[in-house]
Amino acid sequence: MKLLEERIRKDGTVKAGNVLKVDSFLNHQMDIDLFNEMGKEWARLFADRKITKILTVEASGIGIACVAAQHFHVPVVFAKKSQSVNIDGEVYSTKIESFTHKRVYDVIVSKKFLHPEDHILIIDDFLANGCALEGLIDIVNKAGASVEGVGIAVEKGFQKGGDLIRSKGIRVESLAIVESMDDKTGEITFRS
Repeated sequence: MKLLEERIRKDGTVKAGNVLKVDSFLNHQMDIDLFNEMGKEWARLFADRKITKILTVEASGIGIACVAAQHFHVPVVFAKKSQSVNIDGEVYSTKIESFTHKRVYDVIVSKKFLHPEDHILIIDDFLANGCALEGLIDIVNKAGASVEGVGIAVEKGFQKGGDLIRSKGIRVESLAIVESMDDKTGEITFRS
């Protein structure tokens, strides 16, 4: 998606350790007009799939998932990184390792929000090593639901996550795939 690639080139910053900062428009301050265009694109890409719910993980995926959900006319469910008193009943749980935060989270989804008849589109802001997606796919599988696909804003194509998830037979539609980044020059190249 050229619009997203252009925005990454304009406002993204490459940091040491393969970190791409896009916090001015994607995962801290959010450009809702951009999110809307991303949602339209995912709706086009997944028009051939029956989607009944969108699943993401807190926190950065929530904004993108909510705006995208308007184009699918379905609810958004997000995996929480901690148990809270307002979650009642049984939950599906899994562990997710965060590339950015360098820690493992126990994430949960209430069993009342995912069912075997659900057809899930997973949406997230980044795909690096695939750990978050593996955790979300695990939750969908525990619920007996179907993963219809994965929508990613920015995939780091030089890391293993995209290949890992695709090797499981899961359709991944990334709107921008970064082929390489240089923290010294700030240069970012995209897969065509």
